[in-house]
Amino acid sequence: MYYMNFLKLLLFLWAFSLSIFANSQEKKFKIHTIAFYNLENLFDTINDPLKFDEYSPIMELKTNRKKAYYQKVKNMARVISEIGKEVTQNTPAIIGVCEVENKTVLDDIVNDSTLIEKDYGIVHYDSPDARGIDVGLLYQKKIFTPTGSKTYELKIYDDQDGKRITTRDQLLVSGKLEDDLIHIIVNHWPSRRGGEARSEPKRIAAAKLNRHIIDSLQSENPYAKVIVMGDLNDNPNNASLKDALKTKRKRNKVNTNNLYNPFENYYRGGLGTTAYRDNWSLFDQIIISKSFLEKEYSSFRYYKAGVFNKNYLITSNGKYKGYPFRSWNGGGFSNGFSDHFPVYMYLIKEVK
Repeated sequence: MYYMNFLKLLLFLWAFSLSIFANSQEKKFKIHTIAFYNLENLFDTINDPLKFDEYSPIMELKTNRKKAYYQKVKNMARVISEIGKEVTQNTPAIIGVCEVENKTVLDDIVNDSTLIEKDYGIVHYDSPDARGIDVGLLYQKKIFTPTGSKTYELKIYDDQDGKRITTRDQLLVSGKLEDDLIHIIVNHWPSRRGGEARSEPKRIAAAKLNRHIIDSLQSENPYAKVIVMGDLNDNPNNASLKDALKTKRKRNKVNTNNLYNPFENYYRGGLGTTAYRDNWSLFDQIIISKSFLEKEYSSFRYYKAGVFNKNYLITSNGKYKGYPFRSWNGGGFSNGFSDHFPVYMYLIKEVK
């Protein structure tokens, strides 16, 4: 009996020591959320004579315009505050946005009570878009430090009369995510107005402009860490992405001349970010260069991506049940959020 008890004790001590050793070998990682969100016509309540903002949903409201605007801002801030929080215990380190009228609406978002303590900075430029909407970038100042930013003009023309079509610029922001230099391109590519086939050349032109920006960055550093994000108005399998931007579905097929798109597999699996006539599209995407895919984690690498489609962002009843719970409908402000779900990506780095 004594021998058996002693043997059990030895086995216990051996197992315990193995457990301690294993725990001491566990790696620890920092993790940050990178996100993108189409804010669906976030216009302010002031009529700008230089824009067609009088046709925006907020300007069409006859009553309670300011109340609707501030509720819309609060709704957008709530969503941003929750993207990735389950994993990181923090709001996104960086989030690209589109369909914003000006910097003022972004100021209102980052100063909302749900976000103000995060001390977000803003990168925004006015673009020549006919509707008066722009793209922008929000970033936590304690995590990301911009080192430079600029916009690239997308020059496209009507295929019938040859006149220029004014659309959103593409925003490039370079900076340090902690100590890592990364480059983010924020996009809102031309819509499918007039039909997918007829409008496709415009999005291919947008993709080629993205490719030009990326090639310029990689000519200086072939291993440049580049993130492409935005509402691309095309799905991951469309020619603008596969052929012009040169995206790949499989990580092991990615080299320095192309990009990895984790959302292509999600799209193949039936996931979407926006719906129209009972068809889902995955227009909102985050795409990365090969340098984020290395298997060692001495600097920030890709972990995983997803669509942020919590229940409160989904229409619960009626004709559009299951669709994103948008903020505007035929009757005015619905107290909803956006007609697009946000998308996100986690980046991780080993802590020594």
